[in-house]
Amino acid sequence: MTGDASRFINISVKPDGHVTYGDNNKGKILGKGIIYNESSLLIHGVLYVEGLKHILLSISQLCDRGYQLTFRTNSSQIRLPNSKDVLLIGKRSNNIYLLDISSHTSIGCLLSKHEESWLWHRRFAHIHMNHLNKLVSNELVYGLPKITFEKEHVCETCQRRKQTRKPFNLKNYVSTSKPL
Repeated sequence: MTGDASRFINISVKPDGHVTYGDNNKGKILGKGIIYNESSLLIHGVLYVEGLKHILLSISQLCDRGYQLTFRTNSSQIRLPNSKDVLLIGKRSNNIYLLDISSHTSIGCLLSKHEESWLWHRRFAHIHMNHLNKLVSNELVYGLPKITFEKEHVCETCQRRKQTRKPFNLKNYVSTSKPL
């Protein structure tokens, strides 16, 4: 998936549903096509998704096409089907594997991590972003990244949780005829 239309050499533009990310946000699919990288390797079946700022690689689709993937603690490798030639080597950073496509000549793809502020919002039971900023500024939690937490959109779970029913109307008369 990518949000950069200039990477496509062939694209069929038509709204075709939505893509759901790991944090339950959705991106609108605007089309599907073929992209290329500097070494002119073609990648077929790439979705053009509205607003996507990175190129995302689907591990399951690579496995379905026969590529061999190896993940280790600090690195990953992608190999051609039935070959020992390594196409890409990724390095692990913040629980994602980043691939540097500019230094490689085979396949053009890049992994993106979840938006960290919303990830920490969910990890801390949907805490308000201002409270997360206080946790960071006062260094109250070990391992919490030193980033500024900003609320860019409404969390769907928080919105549903705040919805309440209307209270019952008060009666000004006694509706029972005898004691229980």
